[in-house]
Order: sequence, then C-alpha cells, then structure tokens
Amino acid sequence: MNMVKIAYKPFGVGLGMAAGAVAGTVFNQVWKRLGHEDDAPDATDEQRHWREILLAAALQGAIFAVVRAAVERGGARTTKRLTGVWPD
Repeated sequence: MNMVKIAYKPFGVGLGMAAGAVAGTVFNQVWKRLGHEDDAPDATDEQRHWREILLAAALQGAIFAVVRAAVERGGARTTKRLTGVWPD
C-alpha cells in the first residue's frame, strides 16, 4: 500500500467526522425552514405521526449522504492535487 494512501486514512476519518457535524447543522436548518420547529421528531416521539417521522429520517439521510460525499470527494481531490496520488 502506498504511503500517501496510508497517511490519508486518519485524514479521511477526520473528514468523515467533520462531514457528520456539517450535515447535522444543515439538516437542522432545513428542518426549521420546512417544519417551522426547532427540533426534528424522534422515532419514539409519541405525539408525532409516522409520515413526519419518516420524512425527517429520509431528509436527514439524504442530506448526510450528499454532504459526506462532497466532503470525501473534496478531500480525495485535494490529496491528488498535493501528492499526485488518488487515495483509495
């Protein structure tokens, strides 16, 4: 395994954690704008309907996936630009 790829692993983990934090913030802002509430429903919230809970979960998953892909792709491209090696 190439040294750049080995060195990228902890960097990639850090990017993943940062992506999760950013995705959480983005989701909270989107939910406030769509739902006019501060907090998205939890799956065990008895007062919320199935539709609202599943919509929140689907939206959160989609936002997380898009943010994570964008951050990971940006990290890989930056690594390629700096080292000439694409991390796998």
